[in-house]
Amino acid sequence: MAAADQLVVHGAREHNLKDVTVSLPRNALICVTGLSGSGKSSLAFDTIYAEGQRRYVESLSAYARQFLQMMEKPDVDSIDGLSPAISIDQKTTSRNPRSTVGTVTEIYDYLRLLYARVGRPHCPICGRPIAGQSIESIVDQVLRMPEGTKFTVNAPVVRDRKGEYKDLLEHLRGEGFTRVKVDGEERLLEEEIELDKKFKHTIEVVVDRLSMKSDLRHRLTDSIETALALAEGLVTVAVIDGEELTFSERFACPEHGVGLPELQPRIFSFNSPHGACPRCTGLGAQQEIDPDLLVPDPELSIAEGALVPWSVGNSTYYESVIQAIADRYEIDVDKPWRDLTEEQQNLFLFGTNGDKVYVTYRNRMGRRRAYMLAFEGIVPSLERRYKETDSAGQRERIEEYMSFRPCPVCKGARLKPEVLAVTVGGSNIHEFTQMSVTRAIEFLDGLELSETEQLIGNRIIKEIRERLTFLSDVGVGYLQLDRAAATLSGGEAQRLRLATQIGSQLVGVLYILDEPSIGLHQRDNAKLIGTLERLQSLGNTVLVVEHDEQMMRSADWLVDMGPGAGEHGGHVVAEGPAGEVEKVKGSVTGQFLSGKRSIAVPDRRTEDLGSFWVRGASQHNLKDIDVEFPVGKFVCVTGVSGSGKSTLVNEIVYKALANRLHRMRVKPGEHLGCEGIECFDKVIDIDQSPIGRTPRSNPATYTDLFTPIRELYAQTPDAKVRGYKQGRWPRRANSRRR
Repeated sequence: MAAADQLVVHGAREHNLKDVTVSLPRNALICVTGLSGSGKSSLAFDTIYAEGQRRYVESLSAYARQFLQMMEKPDVDSIDGLSPAISIDQKTTSRNPRSTVGTVTEIYDYLRLLYARVGRPHCPICGRPIAGQSIESIVDQVLRMPEGTKFTVNAPVVRDRKGEYKDLLEHLRGEGFTRVKVDGEERLLEEEIELDKKFKHTIEVVVDRLSMKSDLRHRLTDSIETALALAEGLVTVAVIDGEELTFSERFACPEHGVGLPELQPRIFSFNSPHGACPRCTGLGAQQEIDPDLLVPDPELSIAEGALVPWSVGNSTYYESVIQAIADRYEIDVDKPWRDLTEEQQNLFLFGTNGDKVYVTYRNRMGRRRAYMLAFEGIVPSLERRYKETDSAGQRERIEEYMSFRPCPVCKGARLKPEVLAVTVGGSNIHEFTQMSVTRAIEFLDGLELSETEQLIGNRIIKEIRERLTFLSDVGVGYLQLDRAAATLSGGEAQRLRLATQIGSQLVGVLYILDEPSIGLHQRDNAKLIGTLERLQSLGNTVLVVEHDEQMMRSADWLVDMGPGAGEHGGHVVAEGPAGEVEKVKGSVTGQFLSGKRSIAVPDRRTEDLGSFWVRGASQHNLKDIDVEFPVGKFVCVTGVSGSGKSTLVNEIVYKALANRLHRMRVKPGEHLGCEGIECFDKVIDIDQSPIGRTPRSNPATYTDLFTPIRELYAQTPDAKVRGYKQGRWPRRANSRRR
């Protein structure tokens, strides 16, 4: 192989790599595999990517480098044939609540452009199509009426508003107008017109009275111009004893007068004040006190502490209020919260609606006191305290009982009503983003546009369809475009970034990926591999750290690190096509690929320890299902990507058990309840979130292994001489250690 076609690493010693030298083919799909801890990531990311990124940044000007983070030079002698490197790892995407699948992949930017160019505006109140018309267009439509038709040109200056409008009528008299139509009745302005300010009125100025004839264009144009100026772009043509036609010079509903600004991409952005819902500022949700977090375990009774805010703090006061409400409304405080009626629950949550209850208590002196109290409710009380307090600590404590709920104005759509009234193919931009990627492709394929709209929108639709297809090809076709980026798993986020990179059409780049198949069902593996091969066929080198067998066999070149993990790893055990690696006896990966080694299926455990059930799970795409989980068994929840596995386990099972067992105040997904969990005393969630974010964290401190080591050292004579006591280093010892 020619030197120009190779990427050669000489003497890599980063982390546990043992002076590794390896030659990799360029413009190929390369898979680096091996045991966990064998040095795969050290070779791929900490050596090859770090050096490629460092060299690229060094090639920029000094001015540009000050804005970029310089990576340290890895411990390697040299790397030949290195291209600019792009890392696509499993770090989650932006935690910004405004980031969605559509914005991260830039599909939403093209959607905004599409709706601004070919969108059809409608009235947000009545749904009637609206369009801006020129004066010439309005005149041409009026001139189509039969000759001899008698009509008036009116300016609707007031439309269904309360008031007397004496000043307006006086102003119209001064302008020289003689007639107005008040609530459909034509009247002379010289009359005394009195209107009841308690009722809504419609006032139209009669600008001109005409009869249709051939030479009417000039006079009609002048009259319509005058009417449009009076009524801010609206004009009404009323046929005598006939129909009434309303025209708008702007994007405004002729009936309700609701106007639209000029259709521009910025008004479809929920990150811009031009389009964002004014109530939630484009977030689609607002933080509010959530009753479900106030009562995380509805199986408990009030006496057992179901009301979490009242189970801590000044319990004597709260006990007195509880007893007073219970006595006044005959509520059994020993009955589980779930069994109380909604009215009884609301008395505690939202107050007694002004009714006073008789509260008795003993003060610190032991004397009994009594008073009448109109209880405001836990929810209003917390909301009031949250608004009034200046204490950051108190705000944080109250926020534990708050969750994001859909905005009451936009219902989670994030945009203004008039923006949501613009449609393409009968769907507004929010309805489009609510579709899954697969459904969105079908929608675009069936989209019917006029000849003019096709001429304008074809290239935009092509870009959107290509990016949607990329997402489908990497196995995330089930994701909705409005899905919050912060809710994506590491694997999903990585595949989104992969699809975005394919859309950029870069050539001559080294792409390095970290286990892109994680969380992906085997059914979708072929799609992912096909996508990587497409990226490689553009003229790029794709280096994948992976354990998946199908990925290994599909790679052009396979590098097996090992032979063990940690200090026993750091060597290249085998390299070459998968068929060659199978022949290497010292390669653990090769032995499994060849079938010489396999994982034995353990004996099935038959003892029955019972089960716990999740009833009525219906969060996201779960269809009101009941699920049984056997106790004391190794349970695997599987299914194709997007089938609801994470929703069931992470959003419902874990959060529901955490509420019941630890009172964690997290809101589980929609379900009816969990049964049979009495056999558990704790629940632990182990996810893929990064650990040890501080520079002092290491495996020993994170796993708490360092604590017994430190206490053991404290018993030694050397520690006593140094003054080590009760797990703390003395100040002078710290100075010596530094």
